[in-house]
Amino acid sequence: MNYIRKNAYAKINLGLDVIRKREDGYHDVCMIMQSIDLYDKITISRSSKPGIRLHNNLSYLPTGQGNLVYKAASLFLSENNITEGLSIELNKHIPVAAGLAGGSSDAAVTLLGLNELFETGLSKEALMKLGVKLGADIPYCIMLGTVLSEGIGEVLTPLSPLPDCHILLVKPDINVSTKYVYENLKLDGSVSHPDINAMIASLDRADLSSLTKRMDNILQTVTIKEYPIIAEIKHKMNETGALASLMSGSGPTVFGIYSDIKVAESAFRFFKKNRTYGKQVFLTKPYWP
Repeated sequence: MNYIRKNAYAKINLGLDVIRKREDGYHDVCMIMQSIDLYDKITISRSSKPGIRLHNNLSYLPTGQGNLVYKAASLFLSENNITEGLSIELNKHIPVAAGLAGGSSDAAVTLLGLNELFETGLSKEALMKLGVKLGADIPYCIMLGTVLSEGIGEVLTPLSPLPDCHILLVKPDINVSTKYVYENLKLDGSVSHPDINAMIASLDRADLSSLTKRMDNILQTVTIKEYPIIAEIKHKMNETGALASLMSGSGPTVFGIYSDIKVAESAFRFFKKNRTYGKQVFLTKPYWP
């Protein structure tokens, strides 16, 4: 095998709670993650030239150590004593710095792809242990599906699947610093926490209505104060027929869950036309491996 092509899927957070700040500076979290059918495309080829050459379709993205794909490839080669060169083509479709784990998913797929390309036979669990060295979301991006994520994000438990639905994404034209969000998050009892256990029970019953009523993201308590556009998008999604809407991750992307495809398509057309909410708009569905 001389090359391999794979899709790197985005994720949303159906529920995101932060339990505590740890002594090492990280935070213990409790999240329900869901992969969606929006993806980047990655092609990895063996090369007779030494080193890693990374190319992508966005001129502003780094192509060296500043890119998680490059870091993942470098780590994999080093851990497996592989000296062969690589050429990697990254075609981005997932919005960058959007709370959708695009970079983490790209790195996860790079590890999966190299494992196949070089026939190293590593298990998913071994790849997840390797991936967490680069980012807390990477193990989930290797597993995919509907998953409970705990610890710093590396303790994963598969859940009952999200019932069939339509997912509208709108990324406003702002940049949100994850570091800023966590540094300004108050965990002193002044904010309510998502009921993750009740959400899991709703998933077990395949009750989409009950689930969406409980969707919550504690990080919104920081981001909405700084960026009111997030609340505006949520409000407009609800007006256009979403069962519920929520910010994903630390933002700024907002997603809405729709049960009816015609309603979802109408909302999609509204946001595509009204670019004041954001120029990156996608209508997608849940994805399971």
